[in-house]
Amino acid sequence: MPTATLTNPSGLSLWVLFVSNCCLFTSTNVDLLTFLSWTDVNPEGTADSTPDPIKAAKDIRETFGKMAMNDYETVALVAGGHTFGKSHGMSPDSELGPGPEGASLEKQGFGYENKHGSGKGADATTSGLEGAWTQNPTKWDQSYVENLFQYEWEMHKGPGGKWQWKPKDKNAEKTPDAHDPNKMNDLMMFTTDLALVKDPAYRKIMEKFRANPNEFAEAFTKAWYKLVHRDMGPVPRLKGNDVPEAQLWQDPIPPVDHKLIDESDIEELKKAILDGSSSYLKSKLFGSSGLPISQLVKTAWASASTYRRTDYRGGANGARIRIEPQKSWPVNNPKELSTVLSAYEKIQKDFNAKQSGGKKVSIADLIVLGGCGAIEQAARDAGIDVQVPFTPGRMDATEEQTDAESFDVLEPKADAFRNYYGQGLKRSAEEMMVDRASLLGLTAPEMTVLVGGMRTLGAVACEDPEMGVLTKKPRTLSNDFFVNLLDMSTTWKAVDDSENTFVGSDRSTGKQMWKASRADLIFGHNSELRAIAEYYACDDAKEKFVQDFVKAWTKVMDADRYELE
Repeated sequence: MPTATLTNPSGLSLWVLFVSNCCLFTSTNVDLLTFLSWTDVNPEGTADSTPDPIKAAKDIRETFGKMAMNDYETVALVAGGHTFGKSHGMSPDSELGPGPEGASLEKQGFGYENKHGSGKGADATTSGLEGAWTQNPTKWDQSYVENLFQYEWEMHKGPGGKWQWKPKDKNAEKTPDAHDPNKMNDLMMFTTDLALVKDPAYRKIMEKFRANPNEFAEAFTKAWYKLVHRDMGPVPRLKGNDVPEAQLWQDPIPPVDHKLIDESDIEELKKAILDGSSSYLKSKLFGSSGLPISQLVKTAWASASTYRRTDYRGGANGARIRIEPQKSWPVNNPKELSTVLSAYEKIQKDFNAKQSGGKKVSIADLIVLGGCGAIEQAARDAGIDVQVPFTPGRMDATEEQTDAESFDVLEPKADAFRNYYGQGLKRSAEEMMVDRASLLGLTAPEMTVLVGGMRTLGAVACEDPEMGVLTKKPRTLSNDFFVNLLDMSTTWKAVDDSENTFVGSDRSTGKQMWKASRADLIFGHNSELRAIAEYYACDDAKEKFVQDFVKAWTKVMDADRYELE
């Protein structure tokens, strides 16, 4: 298996495999490096118009932006990817059978069977576009870049019936056929390839790569590493001797460089947070009452619930809630958040200043610890003693360690756990709640118990602080949300045609009792969720409810603590 290696000064290495008779340029039925065919971008251009490279550039930018790729990385990936191999489109879509899920049962997962000729090799069809981009499709060189600038390209339909481009110059260089050594074919480009020289921003980058081949190779190396590793999460999750230093897109966090707080410190800090024992808190923030329970819970949740198990981004470690863009997200109530963070910063400064032996506490740990202390206090107020597990060791990331643009995609447009639903959303609150729970790795019972607990704790982020708080004793950790939601003496009615907000009234007197969202009422409507809600609404489930809430809460708080696994 011969290989080619591209190495850049940063120590990143890209291994590009050239596997004889089964890989990029020969008889494979898979366009391994046709990047745009992997994404939402149509290689022919936008589907609703004649192929237009400028419109295609807009789609490319949007799609690669979702993968946290900037223009420089996007151009490097497309240009570098199309330096190798070919696309396969020797027959129209009508020759292809249904996909694996749409095929008949006896096909057992085989899909897209090709009726054209042998269906493989010279007859292979996947993308429907046919041809190679360069004169040497098994060699890393500048041919792709040069070809785009050197030739004038004209649009035509290939053998697969798809729009593609070929040089107008009849004397343009040819590319060798992948299967017949005596045959040469026209070079080929997609509409999305032409976008790289028609879009002004992309063209500048292409011109730079044309003048600097080594920079092009290094840019592709780094972008490729990002593409194939970005879903593996931060560097602490990676194994082996070849792992390079953390890149910015991996959301680096400083290593622990101090002695961690112990049990006595934890209790001292919780007391400072909860009862206002810090002189700063007494004089400037909340009098002698300390930080409000609902705000402590919301801040901890806002910090930790950005976690996504799909790519291991987000989470409480790093405390990026202190910096842009997270600190300005509307769901986090920036003004309220700023007040809480200011208090934590003062507590941290006071605590660290009086310690000896290198012991310190981070803001990231204080945020989680504040939530733990608030839950313990709220449970005590409900008559139940509980210890919320807390493991120190989080660190605080800096602005320099945060790619604000790519981190901004983590912003929750809706967060049912805080009863927040943004403006102009097309999907329902309950659908987005299930998606958020899935990203957090929560089961249906964990999702249910967290929503019920967050409501009674008053941890709502919508404009109406009473929305979904179905209890007469807010800021206590009780099962009241489920008890009152399922109370058959209450009748619910939508306040307007949007059916996003509802009022609950006494069935006999008509007196309004509660306000709720779709994300609240779904626990009484959906049969599976209602069964869970009824379990927690039982008189003898109060303690079980608190215990399960604490377990689910801890799971979210520690979701990004890979060193604890």
